[in-house]
Amino acid sequence: MKGCEAIAEAAVRAGCRFFAGYPITPQNEIPEYMARRLPEVGGCFVQGESEVASVNMVYGAAQTGTRAMTSSSSCGISLKSEGISFMASARIPMVYVNVSRGGPGIGSIQPSQQDYLQATKASGNGGFRMIVLAPSTVQEAVDMTYEAFDYAHRDRNPVLILTDGVIGTMMEPVVLPPARSEEEVRELKEAHRSWAFVGHGEDEKRALILPGRWAGQENCCIENAAMYETWEKDVQVEEYQTEDAELIVTAFGISGRIARSAVRILRSQGYKIGLIRPKTVSPFPYAAFERLDYGRVKAILDVEMSIPAQFVYDVELAVKGRAPVTTCLRSGGELITREMVLGAAKELLERKGGLLR
Repeated sequence: MKGCEAIAEAAVRAGCRFFAGYPITPQNEIPEYMARRLPEVGGCFVQGESEVASVNMVYGAAQTGTRAMTSSSSCGISLKSEGISFMASARIPMVYVNVSRGGPGIGSIQPSQQDYLQATKASGNGGFRMIVLAPSTVQEAVDMTYEAFDYAHRDRNPVLILTDGVIGTMMEPVVLPPARSEEEVRELKEAHRSWAFVGHGEDEKRALILPGRWAGQENCCIENAAMYETWEKDVQVEEYQTEDAELIVTAFGISGRIARSAVRILRSQGYKIGLIRPKTVSPFPYAAFERLDYGRVKAILDVEMSIPAQFVYDVELAVKGRAPVTTCLRSGGELITREMVLGAAKELLERKGGLLR
């Protein structure tokens, strides 16, 4: 399946029954697929008149306890940021997908990773946080989309799938997860009855959902902060050939996939090189870098499709100055290549001396 279509199908199988969105390349296959697929399972698709309208339609649907979703690309996500922040404030679960493209501004329609800081640090005002999942294959995109709805349900909080135009438009074989039955979908919605707008009777306490509850905002922030602290158990990371590595390459998403290929080639040539690839970029897998033996690791190579680098800030925070961090970058929709990673790694190895084979 194509990445965008696979994401959409995984969402439906996870119990998503409402989608609102607006066209933008390279994520258009998600709403196109949803427009056909959701009516088949009794769901509802709406193409809003704008990104702003669409995200607020998701707000309305999700506050009934319905599993709801939207998607866009980069500048379109910026337009949705106010609605996402409102949902985080009101503790309304939803899932959204950023099939990112070059920027800033309208930028280019080609793939990029220039939305990292937006995704992990400032998806909207007020300093709220989200679980952010970053797939490197179409299969991971499927699996992460499916579990994203469960994270959103558990925490009553937005969850982001941060992917890019490569994963969104490439085609790969996938194993799809089991589809939730209609009974399961009803049960998932019923589980939110205590707070959701579902037609409460006169003998029930009426639900009223207000962003931040408009009173006791600090207490809401304290409660949210406590929830964020529980996410350490949800961290996912690939640690590849790191046990004896003297050079660590680190990257996420499509760059992580390309970097892994380069590491495999360099290993076959006798170089002691490893990879750390965060699958969750929020919360960030700081512990993976903490486990490294900095008596052995002489350098870190950050690979990302962003100029200036963004992912590198979390890498440097994790490394804590125990090894120098160097970057290998593309930007504005230009794809990083395996040859670039190989060249940057070999140059770094030669500069450090003694790291060769």
